[in-house]
Amino acid sequence: MSSHLEIGKRGEQLAKAFFLKQYYEILEENWTSGKSEVDLIVYQDQVLIFVEVKTRTGIGFGQPEDFVDAAKQQQLQHAAEEYIRLMDHQGEVRFDVIAVLIDASGTAELKHIPDAFWPGQD
Repeated sequence: MSSHLEIGKRGEQLAKAFFLKQYYEILEENWTSGKSEVDLIVYQDQVLIFVEVKTRTGIGFGQPEDFVDAAKQQQLQHAAEEYIRLMDHQGEVRFDVIAVLIDASGTAELKHIPDAFWPGQD
């Protein structure tokens, strides 16, 4: 596994641990629909939450959350629509971002951004 894949996997593990500690129910990890993938699908207080995890080792090109661009949001929306249809979910939905920054010593800083975006917004 290449270094960037290992870093991404570590970020996803940290995000999962964060949600479990906050008493969210983890429904899916790395759920795919066609070419779209959702890193985590979690549930709390009758809200279905689609989570994109972005992990970086520096901010030279921007904060991790800056990489959840319009194209990525659209991919997440398509995957979410399919999941909602398959599960016949009738309740509230939101899209969160977990931004993970790992420094040279391996220390990770995690930032949870609830309601990070709404599909269709630019």
